[in-house]
Amino acid sequence: MRTPRRFLPSLSLLAAFEAVARTGSVTAAAHELSLTQGAVSRQVRALEEQLGVALFRRERQRVRLTLAGESYAREVGDALRRISDASLNLRANPHGGTLNLAILPTFGTRWLAPRLPRFLAGNPGVTINLTTRLAPFDFRLDPVDAVIHFGQPDWPGGEMVWLRSEQVVPVCSPGLLRERGLARPADLREVPLLHLTTRPDAWERWFKANGVPADGVHGMLLDQFAMVAQAAMAGLGVALLPVFLIEEELASGALVRALDRPMDSAGSYYLVWPAERAAHPPLIAFRDWLVAESAAAQLAYQNVSGR
Repeated sequence: MRTPRRFLPSLSLLAAFEAVARTGSVTAAAHELSLTQGAVSRQVRALEEQLGVALFRRERQRVRLTLAGESYAREVGDALRRISDASLNLRANPHGGTLNLAILPTFGTRWLAPRLPRFLAGNPGVTINLTTRLAPFDFRLDPVDAVIHFGQPDWPGGEMVWLRSEQVVPVCSPGLLRERGLARPADLREVPLLHLTTRPDAWERWFKANGVPADGVHGMLLDQFAMVAQAAMAGLGVALLPVFLIEEELASGALVRALDRPMDSAGSYYLVWPAERAAHPPLIAFRDWLVAESAAAQLAYQNVSGR
């Protein structure tokens, strides 16, 4: 059903309102929009008349948002930013081949980025815009086409495809290993442990899997794998890290296995997208490529590790 015209104000009215709401000044908004103060004031009043709601309180030479105006300003600001982003993306790729992808920071830099040139070479009409995210968000409020997610397949309102599993192993600096002489899983109860905030129970799971009491496990908290790896290399403690994300450090000797006791993580990696974007051509191309790339990489790892 078509939305009644009174609920679809013109872009010029919305832009004037948003500028005044954001700057708190008709004068500043007029300067930003290259209009006169009178023109901006008329546009704001026209919007209020069209909606039938007072958006500002006029106090001498100042304007303040009403409660209704504050809520409306947030919604309008988000909508205008999305329009601006869409216009920027279209200008960057006029053929409409843009994919806005949210990624996990370390997965993106260590695993995805080195492989992206192969995808782009095979799909020259596609532009990929990347943004990093650590936690799930609402597709209705965030203008992305897809997200790479680690955890369980339970993203509300999203469709998804499984990409790969993960194996973690306790690692530390060579110096810490020599100093502590780690030989048994129970020995790790006596050294500083490094924890990832998004996986607070990982060490408890590892200790239980290795027959060691898991009560009272604590240590330094960090919010990204890259920071955990750096802390481990600096000798600050033992970290439980995905093997496929620290291959370079293990190969160079910057990190060593504190114990050769790997464990399969409870979660997996998924590509997730909102249902309404399922037919977006760049997403289809990227999804097919990413699934194949992930399968090939995991098979290669299994062949090398003998799993």
